[in-house]
Amino acid sequence: MQTFSEGTYDAVVIGAGHAGCEAALALARTGQKTVILTLNLDSIGFMPCNPSVGGTAKGHLVREIDALGGEMGVNADKTALQYRMLNEGKGAAVQSLRAQTDKNRYHSEMKRTLEHTDNLRIVQGEAADILTEDGHVTGVVTSYGGVFSCRAVIVATGVYLNARTITGEVIADAGPNGFARATMLTKALLRLGYQVRRFKTGTPARLDGRTVDVSALTVQPGEQVYPFSFLNDDVPAESAQTPCYLTYTNAETHKIILDNLDRAPLYNGTISSTGPRYCPSIETKVVRFADKERHQLFLEPEGADTTEVYVQGLSTSLPHDLQKAMYRTVKGLERCEIVRYAYAIEYDCIDTLDVLPTLEFKKVAGLYTAGQINGTSGYEEAAAQGLMAGLNASLQLRGKPPLILRRDQAYIGVLIDDLVTKGTDEPYRMMTSRAEYRLTLRQDNADLRLTQIGYDCGLVSEERYQKFLARKALREETAVLLASRADQRAADALVQSFGQSPLSAGVTYADLIRRGIPLMTLRETFGILPKVPTDVALSCETEIKYEGYLKRSRTEAERAKKMETTPLPSNLDYSGIAGLRLEAREKLDRIRPVNLGQAERISGVSPADIAVLMVYLSLKK
Repeated sequence: MQTFSEGTYDAVVIGAGHAGCEAALALARTGQKTVILTLNLDSIGFMPCNPSVGGTAKGHLVREIDALGGEMGVNADKTALQYRMLNEGKGAAVQSLRAQTDKNRYHSEMKRTLEHTDNLRIVQGEAADILTEDGHVTGVVTSYGGVFSCRAVIVATGVYLNARTITGEVIADAGPNGFARATMLTKALLRLGYQVRRFKTGTPARLDGRTVDVSALTVQPGEQVYPFSFLNDDVPAESAQTPCYLTYTNAETHKIILDNLDRAPLYNGTISSTGPRYCPSIETKVVRFADKERHQLFLEPEGADTTEVYVQGLSTSLPHDLQKAMYRTVKGLERCEIVRYAYAIEYDCIDTLDVLPTLEFKKVAGLYTAGQINGTSGYEEAAAQGLMAGLNASLQLRGKPPLILRRDQAYIGVLIDDLVTKGTDEPYRMMTSRAEYRLTLRQDNADLRLTQIGYDCGLVSEERYQKFLARKALREETAVLLASRADQRAADALVQSFGQSPLSAGVTYADLIRRGIPLMTLRETFGILPKVPTDVALSCETEIKYEGYLKRSRTEAERAKKMETTPLPSNLDYSGIAGLRLEAREKLDRIRPVNLGQAERISGVSPADIAVLMVYLSLKK
């Protein structure tokens, strides 16, 4: 093939999904001359599955991306149709923001953002090879022979690598939503030393909303919550938000599935790759949870300019005839017409145990991976990795230290540490239960935790930084006010209305909060904090309510931080360290942890092994 020069750049990003967009923006906004390469311009920021952003733990990721200067939260707020706060009846640590977004607008707004970003060139084309020299990236070659010379490459190919879609007996060599797949890059990744495997995901059918009867279904209205981006102050009124609807599968639905498992690719051997445990197909749910009489489904709008409806919870790879019969057993869908049939999709991804905490490949300098190629599931997980890969590539190009977020600093830190320390044998999904410091990693304080870091790295704009400083000052003022004394008579009357005994003299607003009286009630009773944004007020309330737990969590985090500051040489010969168990030697040699903290979290490495390492390091000083 004849090659030709496409120019010299600082970095090339392969893929323009949620990971690729964040990576490219992080690079370009920090002054790096960048190319983003995509198979199809119409797939930029595309949502092949759920038309939503956020959700349990995922909402935390979006707010952290925003706090660091990323784009997902901004774009979600631009295109949101509805907002809800999940787990609102539970503690502040697990409450998560979620928004239904307009799928077409999300794509078009993200494309517009990329097109108007300085230092960024968008090119439609397929990456065929990655060039290296002396163990360092030097460029990317397209399928047409174009050579982009560069010093850093971020591979963010999503589910497109050797993708194939499966629907019943029909298998197609295609990417999501009928887009073309990428067929050439896997060979290059194998040649460079990546371990490649196959994962699977799936998506439900889309229905013609005109054929759906929602009159007897439970309405899921929008809520007046706070937005994703710290740049924005509020969300549309509940009356201006688009409703979703709740319905369920039933015995008839389940019978169709169980009677036709011989035609189900997941059960007849057609699909052998690993799928997501926490987002299973309806076939898997019916078989695995045979005792359940029904499964919850949500009918969600795909956009303001389309009648398409997404059926959350009814992902399947059954043949078209069975899909139609199955969907029509559901209340409200009895006469539904399918616009886009459901399918499963298999794709190539890599083993992240070959990746550093910066998301750089251990064997090739300047080569990073982000998103579903790293074995993750979900837009939010992908965007978080894209931002971190792009930012770390930029920092390296600028000769600055890398950014590695600790587990006590961010959900992003938990996500990446899990991937590079523990690896994953199935599509990885972020959950609040994965974060041991989740009480300190709340949505409301993401800017306090991360915006200064993003600013120091050059990604947070001056406008965002000044807004952050103003919010920080407002939090401090609010905390001071809540520590001041409340009117004693009004306070006594209030606690009595809650069935509590009278208070001693000198009671503060914080004392009332510790007694379980909501801050919103205090605002109404005493007329305090009238102009303080809800999330700022709730943040201060949480810090007061959980003061003891937060103090303990921060103490534990400080202990863990000491382990993170004890580096392990990259060339350490673990086989020669006496006292290490055989399993520990094998795991440490495979993963090559960068510090004692990471070594401590490796499955198969015991506290005794860590003690041996600590003694060994002390003797080597």
